[in-house]
Amino acid sequence: MARVSPAEVEKSLKGIDYPAKKEDLVKHAQKQGADQDVLETLKELPEEDFKSPIDVSKAIGEMKRQ
Repeated sequence: MARVSPAEVEKSLKGIDYPAKKEDLVKHAQKQGADQDVLETLKELPEEDFKSPIDVSKAIGEMKRQ
């Protein structure tokens, strides 16, 4: 998995309405011009509803530990 910082992901998701599904996060990040590493990271998230940016950051942190 690509190494991306939480700040990079948060920047790419600026303005998204929560709760949001994984596919909503990916689409929003694409519209914001996110780089490929951020998009790949978002695509690897579990299929669930994310209630806040904190939920997204936690899920990314858990993926990095696996």
